[in-house]
Amino acid sequence: MAAFTDSPAATSTPSRARLWWEIGIVLALSLGRSAVYSVLALVEALTRAPLGDQQTSLNPGAAPSAVWDVIGQFLDAFFTFAPVALAIYLLWEPARSGFAKIGLTFERFGRNLGGGALLVLVIGVPGLGLYALGRVMGITVQVDASPIDSSWWTVPLLLLAALRAGLLEEVIMVGYLFDRLRQLGWNTWAIILSTAALRGSYHAYQGFGPLIGNMAMGVVFGWVYSRWGRVMPLVVAHVLIDIVAFVGYPLAAAWWPGVFGPPA
Repeated sequence: MAAFTDSPAATSTPSRARLWWEIGIVLALSLGRSAVYSVLALVEALTRAPLGDQQTSLNPGAAPSAVWDVIGQFLDAFFTFAPVALAIYLLWEPARSGFAKIGLTFERFGRNLGGGALLVLVIGVPGLGLYALGRVMGITVQVDASPIDSSWWTVPLLLLAALRAGLLEEVIMVGYLFDRLRQLGWNTWAIILSTAALRGSYHAYQGFGPLIGNMAMGVVFGWVYSRWGRVMPLVVAHVLIDIVAFVGYPLAAAWWPGVFGPPA
């Protein structure tokens, strides 16, 4: 029996039409779908009441007795990793793994960790400030980043949610789309700006502050990836930012209820 080998069709450069179909399918399964629903949610919110008087939830809690609800949340988070796995699989080459191609490896992890921490200071802290400013100006929805009445499973769920968001957004928005759009002949800044706009669009349901902040984050992260060629520092930074936002939300809501607490 002959050994399995990659066929020429599997190793040749795909056509432009096939690339666009592939990109559309990956986005429809993940963040593109989120973008559509997010923009619709923003439009609907604008027709309902001032944004400053509304709120939304990123990580809804579960009642202490709702064991199946907790299991469901864990499963939802688990299955959300499937588009990440699909993107990495599609990036795989006969002589190079999808992980290595986008720099999602533990090589030079100290540098990746340091770079991620630097990005937190550059984009994470100003992003929180922009959210607070948007709340004061009444152009940003109050976002419940985590349930205030925490149970024992709240922190594990929040950590899993942070890891999920970091991998989903950075692997697909940066690693996967940069590779595919380069194959389509796009230049670096066209890719950076278009993916940054898409990143902002699927945060639109939170209001204009997070929309602008996430677009800025997309520009910075895209530029960094174009220079470093590694997704891992971006994933580290994104996960750290979300952990601070999720786990620190109850404290922020208690200390500054007018900005981070639920609307009156």
